[in-house]
Amino acid sequence: MVETLERALHDRSHEGEAADILVGSALNDDDREFVERWCMEVGMRAVPGSPLLGLAGLCLGHIARRFGHLSDEALALAESLAARAEADPANVDGRALDGYDDVRGFLRLW
Repeated sequence: MVETLERALHDRSHEGEAADILVGSALNDDDREFVERWCMEVGMRAVPGSPLLGLAGLCLGHIARRFGHLSDEALALAESLAARAEADPANVDGRALDGYDDVRGFLRLW
């Protein structure tokens, strides 16, 4: 997983494979901290316009739903990615908004 995500962060031609791995991990991996850390790495390091940005936000929502918890840093990133998506969908796609809705709902932040 780590090698694939790192490769995608340096070479956009690998984003599809990285997306599959990130989503699969967010939905199935039992190590919350590990998956959260990689969602954050992707969400902070992917270039503007990369589909991995919105996907990182969505995956943080999956983690919130599955585990009922996110670190303060991950919560701030989910909020930031959603704000960027709302301001400019060409920068971060709308999946970040869906993820942040899940974060707020499952962590009862309404």
